[in-house]
Amino acid sequence: MFDEFKSVFQKPNNAHVQLIVINVAVFLVMGAIYVFSTVGGADWVYAFISKQFTIPPKFGDFLVRPWTIITYAFAHSLTDIFHILFNMLVFYWFGRLFIEYLGNDKLIALYVLGAITGGVVYLMVYNLVPYFIERSEFLGMVGASAAVFAIVTGAAVLLPNYTFYLLFLGPIKIKYIAAFYIIMSFLGSVGSNAGGNIAHLGGALIGFIYIKQLQVGVDWGGWVTSILDWFKGLFEPRPKVKVTYRKSEPKAKARPASKAKPGTKASQEEIDAILDKISERGYESLSADEKEKLFNASKK
Repeated sequence: MFDEFKSVFQKPNNAHVQLIVINVAVFLVMGAIYVFSTVGGADWVYAFISKQFTIPPKFGDFLVRPWTIITYAFAHSLTDIFHILFNMLVFYWFGRLFIEYLGNDKLIALYVLGAITGGVVYLMVYNLVPYFIERSEFLGMVGASAAVFAIVTGAAVLLPNYTFYLLFLGPIKIKYIAAFYIIMSFLGSVGSNAGGNIAHLGGALIGFIYIKQLQVGVDWGGWVTSILDWFKGLFEPRPKVKVTYRKSEPKAKARPASKAKPGTKASQEEIDAILDKISERGYESLSADEKEKLFNASKK
């Protein structure tokens, strides 16, 4: 099982499955901590760790645990297995579609943006709207729903007429699936799970804005990708540099470098590298030269 989970993080275009594995792993670890701390009479251990993954409704409490603006989106209720089950199923279906058209990096970026926006809207409502301020006496919120709603809405804005075939319902365009989820969350914003539904609406909002901005060439999630690339670079092995000295030799007369003429056909290796880049970062990440090479290759 460990080898299978390890291979998940080595496959390309697999960010949706990687995020699902992280969510499930957190769920299982938290469950184990809950059981052992309860049996051992150390309930405070689970309570302390659980707090680090729960975003509180009151802004004063949030300032003490600001990291929960991200961590809450990787934890789920232990008392309701359907909480994580439905979140991960929906995320898998829409995440796979999202990656097919925009790549890994943008899926992760929108997941993070959805979590942050959902958390910010949740905090604003519970600290600025009197109706919700009076009802802010609860421990807090967990769940990936806001991030999932961002992906669902983003996919629906990008490909509104794409069709999913649902059991018992048949073919349904994803724009109607996204609309149904948004309407249900709006109606539930004054119910027992008001905080969660408010966060859903925040996630849906950023999903809509993100794709609309991306379509005009603005990537709101670029900073997320840059931070992750920097973090990954910390763990990549760096080659050791050796310095050697030797006597200078007479230099041969250098030939002028030949410049590639516009429209020059790219090699198969270059085309493969360009296709890999599209899979990883999306078509809009290509430079003008790379797009020209791909266009010329398509004429063969």
